[in-house]
Amino acid sequence: MFKDLFSKKRKYATIPSERTQPNKMNDGVMTKCPSCKTIMYSRELKKHHNVCIECNHHFRLTARDRINSLIDVGTFKEFDIGMLSHNPLDFPDYEEKLEKDQQKTGLNEAVVTGAGEMDGYPVIIGVMDPRFRMASMGTVVGEKIKRAIEAAIETKTPFIMFSASGGARMQEGVLSLMQMAKTSVALKKLDEARVPFISFMTHPTTGGVSASFASLGDYNFSEPGALIGFAGRRIIEQTIREELPDDFQTAEFLLDHGQLDGVIDRKDIHKTLVTIIKMHAVDHQGNQGGQSAQ
Repeated sequence: MFKDLFSKKRKYATIPSERTQPNKMNDGVMTKCPSCKTIMYSRELKKHHNVCIECNHHFRLTARDRINSLIDVGTFKEFDIGMLSHNPLDFPDYEEKLEKDQQKTGLNEAVVTGAGEMDGYPVIIGVMDPRFRMASMGTVVGEKIKRAIEAAIETKTPFIMFSASGGARMQEGVLSLMQMAKTSVALKKLDEARVPFISFMTHPTTGGVSASFASLGDYNFSEPGALIGFAGRRIIEQTIREELPDDFQTAEFLLDHGQLDGVIDRKDIHKTLVTIIKMHAVDHQGNQGGQSAQ
């Protein structure tokens, strides 16, 4: 009887490890949805924007796939391709792990930034890729995002950021935490320049990333079912000594409580972004798009 009292297991929203990520099946012929367990052809899943055709579960996208799904063909020009992380604190095995992730993903770091066009409208875009160190924010990630923001300020171009991160990168210690301030200050300058920032928080966006630039958009959006939060659910429950709702830290929960402006299906993201960009576009007479000349 006493054994039963202490063996009760509870389910928590967690960030899956690489060994349990269902997306790894996408390279094969068939893919099993982790939500409804439906097995489908991987090519059919790709045709549906990597969204389950039965239950609408949104699989993760790589940074390249995300950019290709949004940016006009042939218009994307990547920023800071050769910028690489080092090991400023001589953290054990850090360089080997970076090299392993570079080989696995084909990326030099956990974020891809650059300029492109959407339906002919210029944009600056950044996309984080959780395959690389769980898209944790180290000094290079923070610097690349800051430089992308500066490019948006210089060209008066809307800045779009797709976040998906486990938070700050522990191997870089306080240098990693400083990136929260660096990116936030850059966004303040973007705001002062009256250039729009559209933030998209995808699964999962947690820790120092959710507590800094990811939550500072003029528009804050997410995909259905995304995990968004700072501390883990278990830590919060132990701290406040209360049981949290089942949907706590989901995109839908945050939308209901005013932290998000919308939860948008992946198939509708391009259309939504283009609509917002058109609203803020400036014509040759200097008029804002969607507004008549006074």
